[in-house]
Amino acid sequence: MNETDHTRETTPQDAQAQAGEVDAQESSLSPLEEEGEIAADYIEELLDTADIDGDIDIEVRDGRTYVSVVAEDDDAELQALVGRDGETVDALQELARLAVLSATQRRSRLILDVAGHRDERASQLHTMADDAVARVRADGQPVHLPPLSAYERKIVHDAVAEAGLTSESEGDGADRHIVISAGA
Repeated sequence: MNETDHTRETTPQDAQAQAGEVDAQESSLSPLEEEGEIAADYIEELLDTADIDGDIDIEVRDGRTYVSVVAEDDDAELQALVGRDGETVDALQELARLAVLSATQRRSRLILDVAGHRDERASQLHTMADDAVARVRADGQPVHLPPLSAYERKIVHDAVAEAGLTSESEGDGADRHIVISAGA
């Protein structure tokens, strides 16, 4: 299943038939595909409850499950699910991960994106990393970035490594941040 339409109507008979199909499907799915299906079902129920239209895409790449919620037309409704600085989508991602944990007894590293927020944020992080790399190259001094989530730090670490410099995380909890340097 790659896309779910939230405007369909399901009869009780359809629900029973689909439950049997899902059980049969899930037995043939990889663990990451199963994560995606469980998270998509959870998010779909949330969208239905909130009466928000959106399509759900599931993709497995680089050893991770990516679940995206996109709008066919105007994604203004979905912006409420992104929240200020992505705080709401981060919370929804954790809830989706808990739904997966509850259903599978396995921790999940799935990534939830709503209305392209993660792609936009990744672009901002690449720009931040490029600017910091340029400053390190210009004056040779280490550059401390603001605190970032683990996923955001990974994006920056990868960008810095690609530029041929060194980066490491410092600090604890909400203060954990990256320091970029010329290396040894």
